[in-house]
Amino acid sequence: MGWVVGAAPAGHETEGGPVSEHLSPSAATVPAPRDRRPSRRRTRRPVPWALRLCVAVVYPSASAAFRLRYHHADRIPPTGGVLLVANHVSVLDPLACARLVWDAGRAPHFLAKDTLFSGVAGAILRGAGQIPVSRGSSAASSSVHAAKAALDAGDVVVVYPEGSVTRDPDWWPMQARSGVARLALTTEAMVLPVAQWGPQRVHDYHTKTLHRRLRTPVEHLVGEPIDLSEQRARVRAGAPLTPELLREVTDLLMARVRDQLGELRGEQPPAQFHPRPSRTLPGDLPGAAA
Repeated sequence: MGWVVGAAPAGHETEGGPVSEHLSPSAATVPAPRDRRPSRRRTRRPVPWALRLCVAVVYPSASAAFRLRYHHADRIPPTGGVLLVANHVSVLDPLACARLVWDAGRAPHFLAKDTLFSGVAGAILRGAGQIPVSRGSSAASSSVHAAKAALDAGDVVVVYPEGSVTRDPDWWPMQARSGVARLALTTEAMVLPVAQWGPQRVHDYHTKTLHRRLRTPVEHLVGEPIDLSEQRARVRAGAPLTPELLREVTDLLMARVRDQLGELRGEQPPAQFHPRPSRTLPGDLPGAAA
């Protein structure tokens, strides 16, 4: 049921449009995707009923809302734990990113706000392997432990380290929470930075506007795996996970995502991250445990 959008000469059709189309005139500097269209591999584990139900809802919804283009989706390995670190531009990001991971032949596991895990919807989300985040409570650390267990089991865990949609008026990443660094340093999972651009054109968080349009162009750029061997070796040798170390690694990960976003947009990203908001606003959908 999944496929990965591959490379094609400029002007040829990929999924729903020519590969020469971009989201802004300046984005024409972005090289065409180099992915080869892989065989329709099936590397997902046996899919539980709840995940099948989620796919049945998410897949056609994402197909209707977005015209997806992937750059280097083949960097998502067919097996093994993967910590996928992405920027957050819209509350619809998980819809598009779920397609990216599924089309790459894997099943995504998201960290999501715990208030979504109630009633029938909560039972489905839990059955599909999604992970609730309870910020500001003693249960917050359990989210990190659950995500770590999923990575150790060889799953793909998607994290939005900013915790909610960026407040930067130009959609560049804001300062991230450090829970992602804790996961990256305490597992052996591959860490992949992913820049995404386009979902904010459907739902604009800053103006709280939903644009009822179909097949909006959305692009994902999957970066090279981030080498954390030195930092992981320090932790294995007994170095504590100090706030300084966690901030160092968090900023390293998000700098890679920010630079890739600049590549997608054909623009120079800012040198600094936008400050975090002083308070959580209604509608925030966190993607990482703090």
